[in-house]
Amino acid sequence: MNNKSQEENLPKLLNHPYLKRMLLFAVAVQFTMTVLSFFAYIWLGALMLVLFLITLVIIWRFSNEYNEELNNYILNLSYRIKRGQQEALIKMPMGIILLNDENLIEWINPYMQLQLPSDQQFLGEPIREVNRDLSDYFDNEKREDFNLVEWNEKIYKVSLQKDINALYLLDITEYASITEEYEKTRPVVGWLFLDNYDEITSGLDDRGVSGFDSLLTTYFSNWGKQHGIFYKRISDDRYFLLLDREELERLENDKFNIIDSIRDRTSKRNLPLTISIGLSYGDASFDKLADIAQNNLDLALGRGGDQAIVKAIDEEPRYYGGKTNPMEKRTRVRSRMISQAMQKLMNDSETIYVMGHKNPDMDSVGSSLGIARIAMMLKKTVYVVIDEDDVNKDVAKLLEEIKKHKQVNANLISSTEAERMIDANDLVVLVDHHKPVLSIAPNLLKKTRRNMVIDHHRRGEEFTENPLLVYIEPYASSTAELITELFEYVSTDGEPINRIEATAMLGGIVVDTNNFSLRTGSRTFDAASYLQSVGANSTMIQRLLKEDPESYLKRSQLIETLEYVIDGVAIAYGADDEIYPSVTAAQTADTMLSMSGVEAAFVITRRSEETVGISARSLGKINVQAIMEKMGGGGHLSNAATQIDGQSISEIIEELKEVIHSQLD
Repeated sequence: MNNKSQEENLPKLLNHPYLKRMLLFAVAVQFTMTVLSFFAYIWLGALMLVLFLITLVIIWRFSNEYNEELNNYILNLSYRIKRGQQEALIKMPMGIILLNDENLIEWINPYMQLQLPSDQQFLGEPIREVNRDLSDYFDNEKREDFNLVEWNEKIYKVSLQKDINALYLLDITEYASITEEYEKTRPVVGWLFLDNYDEITSGLDDRGVSGFDSLLTTYFSNWGKQHGIFYKRISDDRYFLLLDREELERLENDKFNIIDSIRDRTSKRNLPLTISIGLSYGDASFDKLADIAQNNLDLALGRGGDQAIVKAIDEEPRYYGGKTNPMEKRTRVRSRMISQAMQKLMNDSETIYVMGHKNPDMDSVGSSLGIARIAMMLKKTVYVVIDEDDVNKDVAKLLEEIKKHKQVNANLISSTEAERMIDANDLVVLVDHHKPVLSIAPNLLKKTRRNMVIDHHRRGEEFTENPLLVYIEPYASSTAELITELFEYVSTDGEPINRIEATAMLGGIVVDTNNFSLRTGSRTFDAASYLQSVGANSTMIQRLLKEDPESYLKRSQLIETLEYVIDGVAIAYGADDEIYPSVTAAQTADTMLSMSGVEAAFVITRRSEETVGISARSLGKINVQAIMEKMGGGGHLSNAATQIDGQSISEIIEELKEVIHSQLD
């Protein structure tokens, strides 16, 4: 190695310019002293010269020995590094796979070969045939830095060096199993509520109540032991639950059959009990999980009870059960309390705005007119928000009749007018819906925080923000039925309900019950009787609901496409290039229910160039709401719908079939 190379290999300390200057300075000083010594004494100069030469020899020999030792060290270190690289490439506990430009395997390091079956040949094979997950990761341009791949019963973390087509696989099977075990044992917090415990026990004597409680204790004790669930009875109708994630998965796989089981067992004793469950898990404190579980329970009760709702932190809820019509819990006392609370909110408000859902039906319009009449009876300023350009033919006919009643018609305004007039002190009343996205004018809710909800649909996760009053009764036939009962508790100082308002509300009940054939209870007839007594015109309702020949023919065309997905479940669909009114699809679904062998009907039609709608109906045995929620919609146990953008009819048919099979098989 030449001097230049040696100099370049010197450590920074010896090669430092400051050190060089110090050495040169020391040599110069000694040389100067040697020269001066000759002027003083010859013998002293000779001695100093000898010492100077000895010093130069020592420095020269030290420099050579140091450079030789340093070069040997560098050569040895370089060899060790290269040897280590080779050994690491061959023996390190990481799999390495090299591919050629055709994605064929060229080389696998020895460690990886030991992890793979010895009786299989991998060299020269396409990576896709060896492991599809590895191939997908290699081909994916949007790949992440690392990806998990399962291969030969092991789990690897994979990374890619694209410039040399090298895949690196790190075995993390042990860590993955630890993570899996951790996930299985994560705590799940929940609440279990006996929906109609008070109603059942109110008709029993003390002995009967004790026997019923003993039955529940035995059943829940066996259920808890079977699934490893800790439970604690907090009150007569409320239990606290604590379990782990693995047991929750088992419960979900069984579709929470405890809901059906306990209802069936108690029904045999003529004490049909239904339960609701709210569960939560995730990265949060126990008090946060308990709050979310309580919200899930409230949501289950708002949807009519008899169901379980599971929700993890920052995830969508999962619904189970809800197969039966909710039991009637409404009492005259509750109706009176709601009526009084609503009247107080109205009296405390400057102006009241009432609005139903987009593309309103008869129930939405009739309910809006009913609330407006209650506000007028309290001598408050009230407006009904409705866009006449976005209504079906039956509602359009109703609006023409309303124009003959100047006082009622004067209260109707468009969404644009309402948004211009409303202020923060006004009250917004949502009727026949509770999701802001479905409102005719959702911006009204942003301009005032004062709002209330009256609805008969099962509650969904999306809900209006901070309502002052909520009256949701899923068992009711219609929102018009709920509002009719509120009139009994309103002061009669103002002008009472008139004929057109009563007719619109009765029309809402008729439409939502399909002429009193579905979801009809004794109080439905009571409400209809009251509306008839105050002037509701049944003949006008029949005239408003008449369909024209074109609609009849379109309905017949849809029924011609009827096919069964599974026993009892039928679908019908329209052409992808033809737009159908939503009412035609709904009427077609109702007609399909009248056919033998049809328990649930789904009608898929195009509503606009971009939107496809599904109308779903059932006779009560099949929960069409749960099916529609899987596809982004909602509704009632036996009456639901959804709208989907950007897909064709055929795509939605296949998606609907998959959801039906997953929910009902």
